Amino acid sequence: MAENDTNTDQAAAEGANDQQFFIQKLYLKDLSFEAPMGAKAFIDQIQPKIDQELATETKKIGENLYEVVLKLTLTAKVEKETAFLIEVQQAGLFQIAGVEKNHLSRVMNTVCPHILLPYAREAIDSTLGKGGFPALMIPPINFEALFAQAMSEKQKAAH
Repeated sequence: MAENDTNTDQAAAEGANDQQFFIQKLYLKDLSFEAPMGAKAFIDQIQPKIDQELATETKKIGENLYEVVLKLTLTAKVEKETAFLIEVQQAGLFQIAGVEKNHLSRVMNTVCPHILLPYAREAIDSTLGKGGFPALMIPPINFEALFAQAMSEKQKAAH
């Protein structure tokens, strides 16, 4: 019995060795900032309501090479007026090989955005600082939970 366990463990380890995940490049694909309220945003002691939109986009670029883009849009509003709007597309090129097709989507929608998020946060906070606004320090995002929710909604829609 111990021999079978050893063979199974060895086969699993060999299969794991076939999987590859490399970051080829991280880059800021797009950045947009607007402060339509102008000086009024700084004169009035405003407490804006911050709305956050989050999306990921994945695209196969070549053999085992994928572009993953984390899109974050933050809008600060005071009543109906927009204090600022910032849109960031933080991207990365990832080499992913040996991952089963049904797990590839999970990797590209959880692991890759998790890697990209700190870079997007830095771009947002740096840009806001240059625009005269305080940093938002966006909290961590649970991409695994978001992916599970999206898959659950997809299954419900299919039935």
